[in-house]
Amino acid sequence: MDRRRFLRNLLSGATVVALGPALLHGADALAGDPAEFSAGLVDRPYLAGWRQVSANAFGPTTVQIEGRLPANFAGTLYRNGPAWFERDGFRYEHWFDGDGMVHGWRFGDGAVTHRGRMVQTPKFQREQRAGRFNTMAAGTTVPGQVAIRNNDDANTANTSVVTIGGRLFAMSEAGSAFELDPDALDTIGPVTWRPDLQALPFSAHPLRDRDGSWWNFGALSMLGGSGLLLWHIGADASLIGAHVLEMDAPGYLHAFVQTDRHLVFLLMPYDFTPSGSFFESMRFAPQRACTVLVVEKAAPDRVARRFEVDFAMAYHFGDAFERAGEIVVRTVHHRDVEHARSPHRAAMSGHDGPAPAAQLAELRLDVHSGRARWDLLGVTGIEFPLFDARTPGDRSARLYMPTTEGETGAPYFNAVQMLDPASGRRDVHRYGRDILAEEHVFVPRPGSTRPDDGWLVGTVLDPTRNRSGIAVLDAQHIANGPLATAWLPYAFPLGFHGHFAQTGA
Repeated sequence: MDRRRFLRNLLSGATVVALGPALLHGADALAGDPAEFSAGLVDRPYLAGWRQVSANAFGPTTVQIEGRLPANFAGTLYRNGPAWFERDGFRYEHWFDGDGMVHGWRFGDGAVTHRGRMVQTPKFQREQRAGRFNTMAAGTTVPGQVAIRNNDDANTANTSVVTIGGRLFAMSEAGSAFELDPDALDTIGPVTWRPDLQALPFSAHPLRDRDGSWWNFGALSMLGGSGLLLWHIGADASLIGAHVLEMDAPGYLHAFVQTDRHLVFLLMPYDFTPSGSFFESMRFAPQRACTVLVVEKAAPDRVARRFEVDFAMAYHFGDAFERAGEIVVRTVHHRDVEHARSPHRAAMSGHDGPAPAAQLAELRLDVHSGRARWDLLGVTGIEFPLFDARTPGDRSARLYMPTTEGETGAPYFNAVQMLDPASGRRDVHRYGRDILAEEHVFVPRPGSTRPDDGWLVGTVLDPTRNRSGIAVLDAQHIANGPLATAWLPYAFPLGFHGHFAQTGA
C-alpha cells in the first residue's frame, strides 16, 4: 500500500465524513448551567477543581518554598488540563471539553516561579472573538456550530504536555500537537511532522524509549477512517517514521504501553450512533471482547500479534515488562463504564457525585499460547499511575499515583502513594481531608542509575484557601511528607498530565 497516498486521501476526504452534519449541527444543546455550577460551588468548595480560570494567563509569579529542595533538584514541571468551560451562559457538560491551559513551575534559587497560559488554538481564538462556543466538542453538543476544515480547527490541546529535543508540545487525543515556547508558554502553533501528515491525530500519551526516541499513535477513527497511525519521533523532535496499522473493527483507546521490544494497544469495542458529540454518540460494548495489538518496535509497519481479552475500560497504563514468554501490562481498570465515559460529570454541573470505581489490574498476554487474561489486584481508589522508566524491562516497576486515604471532603484524591505490586509494599502521604492531589511525576536523581532513586513532584489544590500548590517528595520515603512545598496566591482547576524537564538533562 502507498502509505503517503492513503494518508493524503484520508485527510482530504474522510475528514468531511467524520465532521459531517450529525456532529457539526447537533440538535438541542445538552449543556450545564454556569449559574447552577456557581450555586453548587458555594456548598461544595472542592468544585473549584472544575471551575473556569479567571484569566487566560497567570504569572510569572515567584513564591518562596516551604522546606528545602534537594541540592540537585532543578528544572520545570509542565502540566496541562482543561480550564475554559463557560461562555455566554453555556457550560460544557464533559470535563474533556474545556480548552487547555499549560502551566510551568520552574524551580531555582530556593523559589519556584509559576506561569499559566491558555493554548492559543484556532478554536480558542475563534471563540474568544465570537464570545461563545461555536465548535464541535468531544462530549457536549454545542449549538450553532461553524464548519471546520480539519481536526485542528476543533483541537483543544488540553490533555498532556511533553518536551522533545528542547521543544514543548501540548497534546489532546484527536489532532496535532501544539508547540509552545518553553519559557513564556506562548503558543507557536500546530506541528506538522511531514506535509502529508498535516492535522492527523497525534495522541496525548507519547512514550519515550530508552534510546531517547518517542512513540505515539493517532486513532484514524477520529477522521472517519480505520486503523492506527503509529508515530516514531527522534530525540531531536524529527520524524523517524509514520505507519498505518490495520484494525479489524473500531476500538477506543486513550493511551498505550511499551516494553523494551514491543508496543501494546488495548482497543475497547464501542458502537457509534451519531446523536451529538463523540462521547454522546458512542456507547462502549462490554458484551464484546477487547482486542489487544502487539507491535514489534523493530517492525513498526505491521501488527505482530493479536489477542482477545474480556472487556475492560482503561484510560491510563503504568509499566509493562516481558518475562518467560509473557507480556505483563499494568493499568487502571474502571468498573463503571458510564462514569468512565464522562468522568466527574456531576462535578461539572455543580453537584456531588461518586468517586471513580477503579482498581489496579494486570493484563497478561501469553505469547506462546495466544491467550490473554485479566488479574485484578484489589488496589482501589487510584488513577494516573507513573513509574521510573529506568526499571529493567524484565522486572515489575514500582508505581506512583494519587489515591484516596482516610476521610476526604471530595470525590477525588487526597494523597499520593508508592505501590510495589510485586511485594505488596505501599508508602503513602496524605495531604489532608480537603486537599485535592493530582498526578505526581517521578524525577530521577541526576547521576544515579538505580531505579526509584529520585523524587516525586506533583500539584495540589486547596479549595478552602483558594490556592494551588506544588510539592516535592523523596520517592523512597513518601510517608515522610514533602521535602518542599510552595503555594500560589491563586487557584486554577485540576489538570490531567505533566512532564518534568530537568535542567541539564
